[in-house]
Amino acid sequence: MTLASASALRVLIVEDHALLIDGIRNLLASQPRYEVVGTVSDGLAVYEACQRLAPDMVLLDLGLPGMDGIDVIHQLRRRWEALRIVVVTASTEEHRGRAALSAGALAYVLKQSPQQVLLAALQHAALGKSYVDPALKLETLDAAERAPMPGDTPLTLRERQVLKLVAEGRRNRDIAELLSISLKTVETHRLNLMRKLDAHNAAELSNWARRLGVLEY
Repeated sequence: MTLASASALRVLIVEDHALLIDGIRNLLASQPRYEVVGTVSDGLAVYEACQRLAPDMVLLDLGLPGMDGIDVIHQLRRRWEALRIVVVTASTEEHRGRAALSAGALAYVLKQSPQQVLLAALQHAALGKSYVDPALKLETLDAAERAPMPGDTPLTLRERQVLKLVAEGRRNRDIAELLSISLKTVETHRLNLMRKLDAHNAAELSNWARRLGVLEY
């Protein structure tokens, strides 16, 4: 994926709320520099959409069904290093901002902020520059990015996917189908999660999902 020199930047919107999608579409429709080429509402579908639509920029919510937004950022950055990722989220938690920027997002914007803030984030990201919503403390995020998060637990990408789906109340069979893995593999991941997190049931796993920022309220 490369930025077109003379044409509009191709933008993929990743969001599961239709009203927000419409709002962003309408905003960008008045900005000739950007062209919305598609929308995705499930974290598991983002990678395929990027392969198919070849966006220059992704506007990404963090609280997605199927796959956590932080994991999506990791996945996309491994495949497309030049892809501009702008997080648009309701989460004001510092560790989520830190995690998104550390994973490779260029900008972090709050959904409740004015449209001008989102446009500023897009302008910075288009130039390959970072941007953090003024409503957040940039210095706090920078400091958090340098410091390890207390209670960090080394989970694999797949374990984080399974943890999120467990916290959403999905059954093992449903998780296996969503992730295209065997039921036995899901059971193994759950056992590993319970061991790593010292959790004894699905409720405790759900609590850990929130503590680790895998599942947003």
